Amino acid sequence: EKLGSFKETKIRLYTSSLGFMGKEQRASSPVIMELESNYEIVRTANFIRSRNFTRVALQFPDELLKDSTRVASALREKLRSLIESCSDGNGNGRDVGLYVMADTAYGSCCVDEVGASHINADCVIHYGHTCLSSTSTLPALFVFGKAPIGVSNCAENFYSHVLTSGKPVVVLYGLEYAHAIQDIKETLTVESSRLCGSTSRLELHYADVMCSVMNPSENFKISEGQPGLVDSLAGNEDFGEVDGTRYSIGGLTWTLPKGHKIEDCLLFWIGSDNSAFANVILTFNECEIVRYDATENRLVTDLSQQRRILKRRYYLVEKAKDANIIGILVGTLGVAGYLHMIHQMKELITGAGKKAYTLVMGRPNPAKLANFPECDVFIYVSCAQTALLDSKEFLAPVITPFEAMLAFNRGSQWTGAYVMGFRDLLSSSIVEVRNQSEEARFSFLQGGYVEDFDLHGDNVEEDENGALALANATEKALQLRDKHSHSIIKERAKSGAEFFAARSYHGLDIHNNNSLPEPFLIGRTGKASGYEDEKSK
Repeated sequence: EKLGSFKETKIRLYTSSLGFMGKEQRASSPVIMELESNYEIVRTANFIRSRNFTRVALQFPDELLKDSTRVASALREKLRSLIESCSDGNGNGRDVGLYVMADTAYGSCCVDEVGASHINADCVIHYGHTCLSSTSTLPALFVFGKAPIGVSNCAENFYSHVLTSGKPVVVLYGLEYAHAIQDIKETLTVESSRLCGSTSRLELHYADVMCSVMNPSENFKISEGQPGLVDSLAGNEDFGEVDGTRYSIGGLTWTLPKGHKIEDCLLFWIGSDNSAFANVILTFNECEIVRYDATENRLVTDLSQQRRILKRRYYLVEKAKDANIIGILVGTLGVAGYLHMIHQMKELITGAGKKAYTLVMGRPNPAKLANFPECDVFIYVSCAQTALLDSKEFLAPVITPFEAMLAFNRGSQWTGAYVMGFRDLLSSSIVEVRNQSEEARFSFLQGGYVEDFDLHGDNVEEDENGALALANATEKALQLRDKHSHSIIKERAKSGAEFFAARSYHGLDIHNNNSLPEPFLIGRTGKASGYEDEKSK
């Protein structure tokens, strides 16, 4: 069946070695036991039954879609056994409809609430890698998976580097390794006692998973200050009183005691070099970071290639400052607060005297964005782990909301701090560009001083009637084209209408000199191999 479609799974006997097994044989099969363990079938079934959900969406990323049929079958079989054991004979044991979702419109790390709404799902079971972004309308259960890891080898590589550092260590990890953290803690404690003689000589801080069950979050509070700080966790978990500074990133949260700074710590990442790790590098760019690759059982200390990303992002900020027309790309329709962020970006762009257009197109690619050549730069509003797009192949650069604030808040300076998630920006106040100095700005790319468009011009003093404002802008653009139609020097367009008016091709030419309709002409008739008006050979 086509990916992206929804189908209600049924219990069938498949023509495979597992399909011919009986119920007792399947329960004792090592393959089935591993499947139920990795995909947490029992926990998922209990979650569904405890909340009396009847329509459940199972969201799989592309790499796990091959297991979707077996997971859905095992889950339905477990649900039916729970229904039979809990049924009181009064019809309270209702059947549960399971629907498989794949090929999400946006990043697979976010909960696809739009896709789940197509089948009126009560909740979403999310499998695989996730950014743990807050949902807006539906509750969600996250199954991270259980990636294999050599705990003893990890501990050896850990102490081979940490003992020479002398810094406090914060242990971070990909969520797929959360199942092994307790074993890693115990192994590190034993190794610390053996190598150091006392655990007090090495200060370790372990990150905890923020939550595995998420309820819809309409009201959330993000602290003002350093990126990564969090005051509350959208009501999903209760972590009690915090004596120190709490940090949160990529679904992980940890606390540092008072007087400790994250810049003075060594960050030890367990996992692969993926978007979650890039998020850590950019957010905590002043920290020493090492990574343990669990698939290759080796320690990676050279992160110069990853840190070059920060230089590239700074270049894009400088390039965005010279932009006149900005496209806002909607990269999510489910993360809580995305509409607020879009409105904040519009206010920021309008206040800077520039033109903004909002575009919804799913996952952006060079071909899609090439249809909007009038946009000098795009702002991608999405979750923290999909916000970074390698826009080298794009016609125009793609930046994050944080980079947009640096570019369009005139007079702002980058301090080195970097914020990936747009939720961390919602509480910050936008600098009023209109009240700032209107002196010329130095452009590093053009190598000289440039004057931005009049901040009190057409972009600010817009008519209340949107249709009238658009008509006036179009009329002005056409007048500008007629005035400079034979001029070699072309000014940069201030809006999409001016860009279209400056193009050499506008479609079919319409001659307005004669208002009378032209007579219809009869064209050729016959076949292409020999029309009727052609001479026969």
